[in-house]
Amino acid sequence: MSVEHWWQTLAGPELAQGDYLRDCIVPIMPAGVVQASDANTVEDSTYVFEAQQFDLIIVTQSCDLENGKARLVATCPIFSVAEYESANPTLKNHWESVRQGRHEGLHLLAAPDYPQDNRRALVVNFRQIFSLPVEYLAAQAEGVGERSRLRSPYLEHFSQGFARFFMRVGLPGSIPPFK
Repeated sequence: MSVEHWWQTLAGPELAQGDYLRDCIVPIMPAGVVQASDANTVEDSTYVFEAQQFDLIIVTQSCDLENGKARLVATCPIFSVAEYESANPTLKNHWESVRQGRHEGLHLLAAPDYPQDNRRALVVNFRQIFSLPVEYLAAQAEGVGERSRLRSPYLEHFSQGFARFFMRVGLPGSIPPFK
């Protein structure tokens, strides 16, 4: 199967599900943040957060973005296989099960620049979701010039993977096995 048509190249501030945005700044809230006791309202409070830089892919529905229904955009971090593997060495020999959708929380996408090389594939981590303002991401999208967006049907497959991860239901018990 050919994979060269997974991505389209575009420019501009318009955002859609499946947009691959590089080098985004994400505030990271430290554990244990509490409002200062002398502050009367949240607006009176000052908080200090760390920030980290991530490549992100948009998971918010395109229709919500187009119709102005999303003030914040849900995104997930996206890594190269090598980057993800270095931080998670136990996955080194499990990429085929990730590719087949058998490793919950992870989704593989062909790399925009080298779609035939599975070692350059991109790993989306559905277990981490960052919500960032539409205005920030639109400015980021416009500032990078050309960027990539997933094409159909790869976009729908990606969206289905995200939905499947969140629609899981753990039951306390099951019907006994048939014998």
